[in-house]
Amino acid sequence: MKTLSYPEYWPQFYTATINNWKHLLSSNGCKDIIIDSLRFLVNKKKIVLYGFVIMSNHIHLIWQPLAGNTPITVQSSFMKYTGQQIMRYLQKTNDELLNSLLVKKGDRNYQVWKRDPLSIELRTAVVFNQKLEYIHNNPLRAGLCLQAEDYYYSSAKFYTGGEDMFKMVTHYLDS
Repeated sequence: MKTLSYPEYWPQFYTATINNWKHLLSSNGCKDIIIDSLRFLVNKKKIVLYGFVIMSNHIHLIWQPLAGNTPITVQSSFMKYTGQQIMRYLQKTNDELLNSLLVKKGDRNYQVWKRDPLSIELRTAVVFNQKLEYIHNNPLRAGLCLQAEDYYYSSAKFYTGGEDMFKMVTHYLDS
């Protein structure tokens, strides 16, 4: 009798929003911080990244923690690291925008990411595909492009033409 093998953690649809919906990610420099962090997580075999889009004030990802990593630890380290890097970037490039993130809470002076990001397990192919399509159509709905694959900071081009410009996306059918 064949035993079924289930993943330790299912792929996750993950959405993180900039605190107070500020448009911090309008800058390509801030978007590149997100890309570099995702690529690091992929290269260090902490996650498999199936899809992503980086908008001006939020991100959507479909990722899956790999063995030895939990969704919470991956999410926490990603949010903390990218938040710190974005603050450092803004200190060099845009003090006004940095000051708009001032919160003066007991454990921090600034807050980049809104607390409690959305994370949903994707246990079926139908839901997985719905979320991937949602991610790729986000720039279309925002009027940023005419075709999903034309938006640079997205995995849409990878799925339509096989081009992985960022060298970090795994096709969900290949996993």
